[in-house]
Amino acid sequence: MSTIFIGMDDTDNLTSPGTGHLARDIAAILGERFHIIGVTRHQLLFDVRVPMTAKNSANVIHLCRTEDLPSLDSLADDVAELMQDCFQPGSDPGLCVAEGSALPPAIVEFGQRTKTSLVTAAEAQQLANTYQIILRPLGGDGGGVIGALAAAGLASSGNDGRFNQVGRIRELRGVLPVETIRAAGAARVQSIEGQVIQAGLVDTGERMRLALRDGQPVLLVEAVNGRWRAVRRD
Repeated sequence: MSTIFIGMDDTDNLTSPGTGHLARDIAAILGERFHIIGVTRHQLLFDVRVPMTAKNSANVIHLCRTEDLPSLDSLADDVAELMQDCFQPGSDPGLCVAEGSALPPAIVEFGQRTKTSLVTAAEAQQLANTYQIILRPLGGDGGGVIGALAAAGLASSGNDGRFNQVGRIRELRGVLPVETIRAAGAARVQSIEGQVIQAGLVDTGERMRLALRDGQPVLLVEAVNGRWRAVRRD
């Protein structure tokens, strides 16, 4: 089964819940009808020249294509309506909906550039038009189309960002067995050097953060004083 990536950015203001919160809420609504894999967060360029509410991150809902899935245009209509229902004054939301198999290397490369360089909404829209990708400004100046397209491209690469929702990871914290972590939604537990950890205890801290690696949710850990400790990686 292929994956549909629903990229969202710039949906909040200083007094509202962030884009990650909205993405999780919309994923829960979509999950009543479709198979949601998870929601990932992708860090873009953190620079004073970039208009941002806090840290300039965008979010992507990963949705598994199934036979009952409507057209991407129809799906985009549904998500756009949910986003506009939650519109926050001062925000500039953007939405991208694309099938992973239809996202070319140029979109992944665009996403990589947004992590280190300034790009424009016009460039994002031109790329989307060229490759027939759904990209919609949904209010304000529509600047969120940059992050929405970039995040979809980065998510499709399978090796960028981290999950802020997958399985039951938000329910667990503290020191946990590897088996419990995997049962909660991690595909594997792996050291930052690449060793797959099959058993033992891991200190996951106050919140478990799984990285998107090889297209899967992976808990990265490091050895500290004879114990495994989770590390955060975007």
